[in-house]
Amino acid sequence: MTRVALIGAGPMAMAYAEVLKDIGADLRVIGRGEASAKNFKEQTGLDVRVGGLADYLASGETLPEYAIVSTPVDALSPNTNALLAAGIKNVLVEKPAGLTPEETLELADFAASKEANVYVAYNRRFYSSVIAAKKLIEADGGATSLRMEFSEFAFRIKDVPTAAHIKSQWLYANSTHVLDMGFFLAGYPSTISGLQSGGSDWHPAGSQFVGHGRLENGGLFSYHADWDAAPRWMVEVMTPKRTLMFNPLEKLNQRSPEGFAITPVELDDDFDTRFKPGLHAQTAAFLKGDVVDLATIASHAHHMADIYKIIRGA
Repeated sequence: MTRVALIGAGPMAMAYAEVLKDIGADLRVIGRGEASAKNFKEQTGLDVRVGGLADYLASGETLPEYAIVSTPVDALSPNTNALLAAGIKNVLVEKPAGLTPEETLELADFAASKEANVYVAYNRRFYSSVIAAKKLIEADGGATSLRMEFSEFAFRIKDVPTAAHIKSQWLYANSTHVLDMGFFLAGYPSTISGLQSGGSDWHPAGSQFVGHGRLENGGLFSYHADWDAAPRWMVEVMTPKRTLMFNPLEKLNQRSPEGFAITPVELDDDFDTRFKPGLHAQTAAFLKGDVVDLATIASHAHHMADIYKIIRGA
């Protein structure tokens, strides 16, 4: 039975706990306060070791081979660093792993120095819709173009009691869900340029983002977001044989070049209906070492610095 430390006791950690119970992992949940531990127990039936990660690592308990970090965004990198320093070699950390490109690069460098396997949990890569689309794109000979929209619910986010320093990095912390999914399917940019406009007290970098570029395979891509307008997340991947449409991202529709009819793609989505979408397949891949579709911390640090930083702007 695989031993796993789950760091965190919030809603996302609860989603991981349900998956890990189904997989049959030997699970140790590490939390901080009594209130969150009580709520976690009520929701999942699992006990939480309170006191925080530092106390757990100093306790002398035998550490597991695997750890999953599911804490507030500003604690992801410090907690992952602490696990690596303690000798744990396999870590899955929630996106975006670091609050800034600089923090993410520091984490990647530390993981490399420890010869550890650190992966960033972009669970949308493991949606049944994405798995099906990936097969179709490969069968069609690759993507010819990509279009993405990542408008956010700004009118809601501004009043959320999230720390200001986290909200100021919201594009990294949240919008990269969409961007990672699109580039994962179509390929990554060889060139990219972007424009930003607007901004707010909580996200001064901008509220409108428009840009385009060329993919590594020669195809073109574009993106658009207007956080001051009606929001949505959308990805469309074009191939020589079809347009694949994700809106919402969990569903997959297609349109052929011969007409305008839009038809759904049949999905094997049992896990996505029983658990948080993508989480079961992602977690199983991590624990089995089937990591080809997981984002390594090194590749993610590169994307943060050379792609998402350009999209967000200064």
